[in-house]
Amino acid sequence: MKKYILIALIGAVLISCRKDENDNIDGPNLTDVYGEFAVLETLNISQVNTDFSSGSNPFFTCQMSKIINWQLTITGQTSGAMKIIEGTSNKLNSSNASWNGSTTELPIFLAEVCDVMLTFNDEPDTLYTTITVDQPKTNAGFLIADFETGWLSGWTSFIQSGAQMDFNIKTDGTAPENDSYYNLQGEVNWDYLVGLVDFNASAYGGVTLPLTSNSDNLWFNAMVYGDPGFQNTIMLFRFDEDENEDGSFNVTNEDQYSYEFNVDWVGWKLVSVKYSDLAANPAGGGVLNPDKLNKVSMLHLADPVSGLAKSKLDYLIFTENGPLQP
Repeated sequence: MKKYILIALIGAVLISCRKDENDNIDGPNLTDVYGEFAVLETLNISQVNTDFSSGSNPFFTCQMSKIINWQLTITGQTSGAMKIIEGTSNKLNSSNASWNGSTTELPIFLAEVCDVMLTFNDEPDTLYTTITVDQPKTNAGFLIADFETGWLSGWTSFIQSGAQMDFNIKTDGTAPENDSYYNLQGEVNWDYLVGLVDFNASAYGGVTLPLTSNSDNLWFNAMVYGDPGFQNTIMLFRFDEDENEDGSFNVTNEDQYSYEFNVDWVGWKLVSVKYSDLAANPAGGGVLNPDKLNKVSMLHLADPVSGLAKSKLDYLIFTENGPLQP
């Protein structure tokens, strides 16, 4: 009798462990991963024309027969700007293939027609479409300079009398944002300083710049070009705080902060630094007060023995809540 009871119990356990065919299976279906690849619904876009300045957020759609690694590449026909969106799925939709007008590689997108290409890992299929940017993305923050309106009357500069000096605003189709940038070029064989520009608060109508007092939530951003044949530039940004707000900076009793780096790359690159991470010369006590910032200076430096130094500068902007996402 005990033998029959044991057999019955084992049978009941086996039956209870069998998964009902209608139950959902954990994880993807095997055909979704290892099945034959096919495009079931071609590449489309939610908005053929878009205005990113008004917060538009178009998205792309596509349906595939299985889960696969894919890459969406958006390239501006005029600017050459590029945005890359990647994912792993069997479909593109608003949750994984939306675009807010930002760029992956400088320059920034203009008002232009953009080519869109969708490729799939290890598959020859390539899908194409276009999207028209009626208005490009705008960036929240306090703009120091983009050089589009020329030289502001409140800016000052000092340029050494060296060889091949060329410190000028240029418009030659190579700017990372809109049309113009500031060129930096010269050879000085007796001093590290080649030239400098002071972006004074007076140029913007105040004693200090209109910035937050929270140094942990403020970023300084600039686009800097590294020339492929002249990677000897050292760039130094200085930030002078007017602690007593008398309209000028006193190096003996007021704080100065700085950010220095070697321009050792090729092409345009976005450089960003949090205000609270700046190096300090704390003559005024070392308390970070970005809301008392009186002047931002850019110093173009080079080792005197290194010869001609060349670089470019564009789109200096302060942003809050994170570095610039161009």
